[in-house]
Parts: sequence; C-alpha cells; structure tokens
Amino acid sequence: MKIAFIGLGNMGGGMAANLVKAGHEVRAFDLSEAAVAAAREHGCAILASAAEACDGVDAVVTMLPNGAIVKAVYTNDVIGKAPAGAVLLDCSTIDVATARDVTTLAEAAAYDMVDAPVSGGIAAANAGTLTFMVGGTESAFKRAEPILQAMGKAVIHAGAAGNGQAAKICNNMLLGIHMIGTCEAFAMAQKLGLEPQTFYDISSVSSGQNWSMTSYCPVPGVGPTTPADNEYQGGFATALMLKDLKLAMEAAVSSGASTPLGKHAQELYEAFADENGGLDFSAIIKTL
Repeated sequence: MKIAFIGLGNMGGGMAANLVKAGHEVRAFDLSEAAVAAAREHGCAILASAAEACDGVDAVVTMLPNGAIVKAVYTNDVIGKAPAGAVLLDCSTIDVATARDVTTLAEAAAYDMVDAPVSGGIAAANAGTLTFMVGGTESAFKRAEPILQAMGKAVIHAGAAGNGQAAKICNNMLLGIHMIGTCEAFAMAQKLGLEPQTFYDISSVSSGQNWSMTSYCPVPGVGPTTPADNEYQGGFATALMLKDLKLAMEAAVSSGASTPLGKHAQELYEAFADENGGLDFSAIIKTL
C-alpha cells in the first residue's frame, strides 16, 4: 500500500518506520530536517510538501502537534490532494470538536476518515506496540485497521468520529491523576520510615496497585526500568501530559462533566511544567 505520512516527530518517526517494515511504500513529509533525515534512513521516501506526499496514495496518516495544525493540514494539503477514495487517519491527540469537524470535511469530499490517537509513548511507537483508540464509521475503521495494526499491538474501535479523542483524553486524565497519587504515596511512605522497595512490594500486590506504580514507577531503582532510572529523561514529557489534561478540562466544560481531580491534576502539572516541561511526567514526584 502507498501511504503518505505527515508529521515525523518523536512519535511519528517510529510509526512511519514500522509501516516501512510492514512492506508499505511510505511517502513522508515534515518541516524538521532532522526528522526527515531519520525517516529517510528508515526507508521512507521524502517529499517536498505535505500535498506532494499525498499524491497518488491509498492512505494518509498524520501525527501533528495540535488541532489547529491538523485542521490546516487537512484543509490545505490532504483533502482534494489525496486521491478520491483514500482513507485518512489522524493519530494526533487533539480536541474532540476539531476531530469531528475535520472528519465532516473529509466525508463531505467522499473520503473515509478516522481519528486514532495513541497510547504507549516513544518506546512503543518505535517498537510498534502502540494502542490505538479509533473513532469513525465501521467502514472507515475496517479500512484503517490493517494500517494501524502495522504500528500497534491493540486497535480498538471506540465508536463514532471523535470518540477516539474522547477515549484518549479520558485515559490520560486518569493517568495524570493516578501518577500524582502514586508519587504522593511513595513520598509519604518514605517520610514514615518505609523503604521505597518495601512499599512497592506491599502496595504492588495490594489494593493500591496501579499502572503508574507497577509499570512506570516514579521512584528510581524500584520495579521495571522507567524514565525515573534515567533522571526522568525520555518517556512521556510533562508538557504533553499538561496538553492532554487541558484538552480533558476543555472537554469537561463543554460536556458538563464534573472532574475535580482532573482539574487539580492540571493545576499541579501546570505549575511543574513551568521549569520541567521536558522531563517525564513521573518527575512530578520531585515536588513532594
């Protein structure tokens, strides 16, 4: 299959490389020279513009920073430039309203489109083990599914257009909340005289067990290797967690949902991100 891939950053670069490994012809574009060079090394054909990348393809995959850029790229470079009948997959994490607006524009031009944000981070993008939460019609999902399977371990249809984004921001709001709670518990346990490993051994098999503890422990030297063991470098940046929490709070307001813990998590990450936006989000334990 001939696939255009627009957006070759930390996540998109690995995703595009995995499409090449799966045997697809990938026509790639990014504004970053370093990202383009890396994609070329992984076997992607590099085009001079997003619109050129879309010429003659069977599918378009985008991985972009925010909703405004997603809408601009689809309006100016994808819709009407990709062949009629191509399937469009936006894997960016953006607001639900923009995802639905762009899908409406695509469908009006006779394209199938899905919003398919990811969970798993940079390591999973490189390894091809991402989880995709997919919004769109059943027919669009069926067309997108084999493409997403080449980049992930799980591809789940969340329902109508925009529901992929809804699932992503709800999931990451929960992640931000339980990471803060996990950090608080480890910090308090130490102040009460418990060794971190001892607390981990107890809580990881008790009712306090959660993913932030057992798969992504914020304390160095405890549990599986995580960014905490590398001075909180790599992983999922605090700035990205804050972005997702802001999207979640915008969605809470628009839907009338009550999210007091989500709001407090946003406030805590907002304060922490001022000087630590590049650190992994588990580094918020430093504030405790």
